[in-house]
Amino acid sequence: MSVIKKADFVDSIEDALQYISYYHPKDFIDAMEKAYNTEQSSAAKDAMAQILINSRMSAEGRRPLCQDTGIVTCFVKIGMNVRWDSDLTVQEMVDEGVRRAYNNADNPLRASIVADPAGSRKNTKDNTPAVVHIDMVAGDEVEVMIAAKGGGSENKSKMVMLNPSDSIEEWVLKTVPTMGAGWCPPGMLGIGIGGTAEKAAVMAKESLMESIDINELIENGPQSGEEQLRLDIFNGVNKLGIGAQGLGGVHTVLDIKIKSAPTHAASKPVVMIPNCAATRHVHFHLNGSGPADLQPPKLEDWPEITWEVGENVRRVNVDDLVKEDVADWKTGETVLLSGKILTGRDAAHKKIQELLTSGEGLPTGVDFNGKFIYYVGPVDAVGDEVVGPAGPTTSTRMDKFTKMMLEETGLLGTIGKAERGPATVQVIKDNKSVYLMAVGGAAYLVSKAIKKSRVVAFPELGMEAIYEFEVEDMPVTVAVDSNGDNAHETGPATWKVKLQDPA
Repeated sequence: MSVIKKADFVDSIEDALQYISYYHPKDFIDAMEKAYNTEQSSAAKDAMAQILINSRMSAEGRRPLCQDTGIVTCFVKIGMNVRWDSDLTVQEMVDEGVRRAYNNADNPLRASIVADPAGSRKNTKDNTPAVVHIDMVAGDEVEVMIAAKGGGSENKSKMVMLNPSDSIEEWVLKTVPTMGAGWCPPGMLGIGIGGTAEKAAVMAKESLMESIDINELIENGPQSGEEQLRLDIFNGVNKLGIGAQGLGGVHTVLDIKIKSAPTHAASKPVVMIPNCAATRHVHFHLNGSGPADLQPPKLEDWPEITWEVGENVRRVNVDDLVKEDVADWKTGETVLLSGKILTGRDAAHKKIQELLTSGEGLPTGVDFNGKFIYYVGPVDAVGDEVVGPAGPTTSTRMDKFTKMMLEETGLLGTIGKAERGPATVQVIKDNKSVYLMAVGGAAYLVSKAIKKSRVVAFPELGMEAIYEFEVEDMPVTVAVDSNGDNAHETGPATWKVKLQDPA
């Protein structure tokens, strides 16, 4: 019989969450490198280069891969012969580990969890509580699989109750294009099939804890109907041409994972959950001999990749721009931004809307006229950092505020990740504005372009406050130009045709 001490369990949870905040799993790096080397789309290849460079930088600097350091999901499999030396429940021990990890002074992680989700949505300040799944299994060990799941990918989860005769592959291929690029492809799709609705969801999430092995499956050939379904979906999704960051390309997914369970004869529940380019998970076992020993990977495991901006890059000073200047920018063009930009996410936009509607106006010191707003909630800075990792958040969440911001505040343009909705693209066109896309999953790399940072409004919102960033050569891509040309439509459409008919 193994005796698992509270301190060993809590310390292991804390260490694991710190570990995955800056270390990608090696299987993910290998798969991303293979995709990068075989990618044919220059825009997608450029995005993957930034993701791989960011990954190496995070490993070297031990700072988060992504500013969204996730909601913690923990699968705990407890051997029936295990005895606990603890005055806390498993949920309480996991939460204590989360609390310590996210408040670590050397590498603080962003607190993103809000209580009262249907009401006040007040931040819990320490990223607790975690989502914990507990199973009792045979044996005398405790197995833990822990992940930090970003909101951008989690928000794209899909669930359906199919008829028994319906095709799962057809549903997936019809559904993935509706998910947009907010889940930061290329990543993985976890699919749970069978059981009941909630069982399928848990299986889909647990499947994402597995290592990427699709290339081994291709090499060895499928040995079951489920493995054949993985391959069919993998090939079918990649032929959609969505590509890295939704810009169009060869690689949309790096793997397809499936877990299944028996189900009712009248049912076929299916849940699909994507994992983003900031895939973060680790597994460990405890047997009573002490906390988990998580060995850091070797830096030589990361590929040596350089990112070149190219000859056609446009360098601009955002402090001097007017609408006539951005009228020349074209979709797909790389722009390096220097000067002052403001930030704002969901909560800040809501407060701005309330202030404008009431007639009170914007807070003192906040002037969006002729400015760009960056949709971001950064990680707290440490040491001599100006700001912590500060990658973009999903732009579609701000779509309902874009008309107000462009027409009532004088905002010149917006910066975020993934696509904008059709109505918002039209608003951007009508106002002769532009939408610029930064690479999701490259937060530490982006933060190095930020030379100064200060909070200018709503400090009570924490990471959702309005900041003023002074940037130097911040890399972005023109995703929607002033004529309404949309890279997230033209890119995937072009590559879908190429991949369906390679000749």
